[in-house]
Amino acid sequence: MPFLSWGCLFALLVLAMPSVADDDLTKSLVEETRASEARAAEIPEAAVAPVPAASTTSIAATSTTATTSEALAPQAGEANPAAPVDEPASADPPLPQAENVNLKEVIDKPLVEALPQTQTPVPELQTPGDGSMSPVPTQADAPVPVPPPVVEAPPSPPVIEPLRMLGAEVLPGTATRLAWSVKDSLAGISVPTPVLVVHGKNPGPRVCLTAALHGDELNGIEVVRRILYDLQPDKLSGTVIGVPIVNLQGFRRASRYLPDRRDLNRYFPGRPSGSSAARIAHSFFHEVIVHCQYLVDLHTGSFRRTNLPQLRADLTTPSVAELTGHMGAIVVLQSKGARGSLRRAAVDAGIPAVTVEAGEPLNVEPDAVQQGVQSIEALLSKLNMYPYKGLWARKSEPVYYKSRWVRAPAGGILLNKARLGERIKRDQTLGVVTDPITNVAQEIRAPISGRVIGMALNQVMLPGFAAYHIGYQSTVEEAAEDDAGPDEAVGDDAEVEESEDGLEPLPETPSPASL
Repeated sequence: MPFLSWGCLFALLVLAMPSVADDDLTKSLVEETRASEARAAEIPEAAVAPVPAASTTSIAATSTTATTSEALAPQAGEANPAAPVDEPASADPPLPQAENVNLKEVIDKPLVEALPQTQTPVPELQTPGDGSMSPVPTQADAPVPVPPPVVEAPPSPPVIEPLRMLGAEVLPGTATRLAWSVKDSLAGISVPTPVLVVHGKNPGPRVCLTAALHGDELNGIEVVRRILYDLQPDKLSGTVIGVPIVNLQGFRRASRYLPDRRDLNRYFPGRPSGSSAARIAHSFFHEVIVHCQYLVDLHTGSFRRTNLPQLRADLTTPSVAELTGHMGAIVVLQSKGARGSLRRAAVDAGIPAVTVEAGEPLNVEPDAVQQGVQSIEALLSKLNMYPYKGLWARKSEPVYYKSRWVRAPAGGILLNKARLGERIKRDQTLGVVTDPITNVAQEIRAPISGRVIGMALNQVMLPGFAAYHIGYQSTVEEAAEDDAGPDEAVGDDAEVEESEDGLEPLPETPSPASL
């Protein structure tokens, strides 16, 4: 019987031992897990609280999950591949530097599409010959710094940024020739249009000069050439951009129009998916004109007409009126401009712009060219851009807020009696039109008093042809109600219909301030 009692007691002890072992094993695993977590968190193992026996079962149930999560979690100093990585903001792409040239020098080859590139040399790092490094003084060895006397530093000169346009970077104090061309033209026969740029050494505004928007207007080409080739970059404050021949296709054919008989000056600011004229206008406006802060567009009379040197400007716009006041003593005519003209599109985009009308087409007239040069020199001087010396002293010219065209009453040969720029009175004879077959002569008389600011040259005329342009005095309020009209005589342009392009609402154009 005692033997049976001892056997039962031994059996009970044997059955109880696995449970105690399991508790010890579980407690050991839990303590090891807590110690691992303490090491991961850089907490001393002694700071980890012992695990109560009552919680061993629940912690043991989660030990496997904790171990698995710990194995998948990134260790300290390792990147998590699933986390998003902040990429650095992309800067403007580097552009080739435009070659600095002397615009007065004669070039022996025409402009090509590929620009001369001058890469900025990268300085090599200099190291001592023996490869040694200077010892870094310790805090004890370092001398005690003596504060320098407080001296007000002179203001640092303003930083002049390079001009980035047409795929090139023009450095301050340089002059260069860039190239503009319509991207979707036939590459095999496309000829880039030269764009002359003088980027001054000192800060200042950007003034653009454009000429030959109509291919038969030559006086403006000579004006742009004289202005741009005479500027010295180291004396210039600001930038002058000149395009001597915008309508290169019309210029090569001695034609006012583009090859498709469209007037380029009726399609601005253009449309990238419109007609050929609309695409050319869009390309030129968004690649060249948006870089301007002021625009002077040079023109002449059309269809064997000549113009007294004058400015056409929307004087109801304050910035434009201020611009005309900077251009010396020259006749100013109020005109908002035809819809689609470069001048009007520029003003709508926030760029003050004027049109200079001087002389006749297909002819280079020295007096008209000199008047245009003097007006632009006066502008650059008034804007403190260039130190012209010995500027001329001339009498002031009036501002005409209204004008009127006088048309031929019958067909025949016109012989002028009035002269360009002459002040006339009402009913004065301006010219005579004679029929060469019947010998019937009819006089053209002035309907109002004023001044002849434009007139047709002696030629064969058809009934209704615009013969004399008379400017007369008015008020700015009356001009705002009754605009002087477009830059040319309405109804005499042999243009194709423009219902497809140029007359429909166009998307807004970004202002130069946003560039």
